[in-house]
Amino acid sequence: MFKILVVEDDRELNRTVCSFLSQNGYEATGCLNVDDAFDTLYDQVFDLIVTDIMMPGTDGFAFVKEVRETNADIPILFMTARDDIASKQRGFRIGVDDYMVKPIELDELFLRIGALLRRAKIASSRKLEIGNFIMDADEHTAYLNDDEIALTNREFSILYKLLSYPKKTFTRTQLMDEFWDVDTETAPRAVDVYMTKLRSKLAKCEDFEIVTVHGLGYKVVIK
Repeated sequence: MFKILVVEDDRELNRTVCSFLSQNGYEATGCLNVDDAFDTLYDQVFDLIVTDIMMPGTDGFAFVKEVRETNADIPILFMTARDDIASKQRGFRIGVDDYMVKPIELDELFLRIGALLRRAKIASSRKLEIGNFIMDADEHTAYLNDDEIALTNREFSILYKLLSYPKKTFTRTQLMDEFWDVDTETAPRAVDVYMTKLRSKLAKCEDFEIVTVHGLGYKVVIK
């Protein structure tokens, strides 16, 4: 059974999330502040962390930064009322894997946790293999039928993200938040340019396709 640590200072929300996760096949432990969370992490091994940002004392940013210094692989999901781009950018830069804005839908939280846990298995090997297409995050290489495909750093990161969450739609804004600098003046439509380039470079790939979700963004569909 996967063990999940929930760090949330709202006692009722903490109880609700832990109860929901426990009823749906996870072993959830709740902490109301970062100090208690660190004590719990020292005593137990967890598979995933759900944490708020704004908490008394140490905030979620500092918490995640310190966790990442000792554990680079554990999936971390921010569950916060902060919906500004700067907070999202900062969260992704320090190592958060996903970001949900309150009020949250528990069913969506359940789906995102499942996706993060599946991706964690991929991340542990740092390699994606889909049919004849292989991406190696450590070597930063991509091969199709043993032929290397030249990708820029941003192209590689975007494609790796999409392939890690097949069928999940990412909006242009979400991709901009994660893969462009917070101070950039580039419009979200710049994402379209990158998708066009990726599709061109992957024209011979028959194992998956990058699909446009009209009015929203993009997703990868495995064939």
